[in-house]
Amino acid sequence: MELNPPETRVHLANTCRLVPSRYPVAGILDTVSSPEDLPLIFELESWTNDRISAELGILRRIPPKEWVVEKLMASVIMAAFCHPRVGGGRFNGAERGAWYAGTALDTAHAEAVYHRTAELAEIGVFETRLQMRLYLADFDATFHDVRADVPQNLPLHDPVSYRASQALANELLDSGSNGVLYRCVRKRGGECVACFRPALVSRVRADAHFEYRWEGHRTPKIRRL
Repeated sequence: MELNPPETRVHLANTCRLVPSRYPVAGILDTVSSPEDLPLIFELESWTNDRISAELGILRRIPPKEWVVEKLMASVIMAAFCHPRVGGGRFNGAERGAWYAGTALDTAHAEAVYHRTAELAEIGVFETRLQMRLYLADFDATFHDVRADVPQNLPLHDPVSYRASQALANELLDSGSNGVLYRCVRKRGGECVACFRPALVSRVRADAHFEYRWEGHRTPKIRRL
């Protein structure tokens, strides 16, 4: 894709990411001392722990120099990169994930509700509950910026297709980009960040729990637990 977005240095505090609370907040990567130790741990864990392959996902596809280890919430950070959504996201393909976050909580809710509702629509069920955990994170880095409402950025914010945005993301990732700042398609006025580099996701901490409750229609009720 022939597009070279400008870069913007940002200092973002308390960005919001919502994840189903069935996923643990801690794991192997929080305590391992270095990437070099992981092969031995993989072998030892695999003898008794069938969950190891699912937990670590496609970690081996990410260069070891980019792994985050021996850090609080390391497993949470790396899970975002090791478990991409089927088909990928707006600014990532199916081979590698990214850390997506909204700059405000209502933006994060809008994004999470859209994707979970789409999953329910695939099976034709709108009668369920889902608990979501909020993670806050800070960023102090330079990102490519496509937030401007200009014609060349319109395909990157297509509400139904990620074709153009994924093509751009592939080019940016290969060129060493840290990620993308973009407008939220699901919440007017909302803004999001898609971070490509695990080490740039800083001060991650678990915050509130929410329950999404669908009662026969596409718009769930959201309740803070």
